[in-house]
Amino acid sequence: MADYSIFKSRRTELSCSSEDFFNFITDIRNFSRFVKDEYVREWEATSDTCRIRIPPLGEANLRISEKDPNSLVRYSGNALQDNEFVIDTEISENGNGKAEVDITIRAELNPVLKMMASGLIERFLDSLVDEMKKFRDWKDH
Repeated sequence: MADYSIFKSRRTELSCSSEDFFNFITDIRNFSRFVKDEYVREWEATSDTCRIRIPPLGEANLRISEKDPNSLVRYSGNALQDNEFVIDTEISENGNGKAEVDITIRAELNPVLKMMASGLIERFLDSLVDEMKKFRDWKDH
């Protein structure tokens, strides 16, 4: 059995309310706006599922598996055919009416895959929250 690895982004304030952010990311097609091409290729999505290719790790399938209005969107998936993972997007609202978000990836990774993927996953999370922080068109989707 593979090891269970956890990777967490920093908490980031966004330019929208928690409701606007929740409504935006519960359509998985919108999530691609935050993902740079260096991390994901061949993005194919419906409103609640997607198939992507992650260089150099291969294909991954992802689906929305849980929604808790304005506080959590959970994406579940698999990569490399049998490695299960979960991406939790935790949302809160600060005293200024702005959403704050942090993202956690939990994945079953054997020691070799963990060593290969850790740096890539950490850079991906940093890039993801950076792009979310810069984004402004929350209601134009």
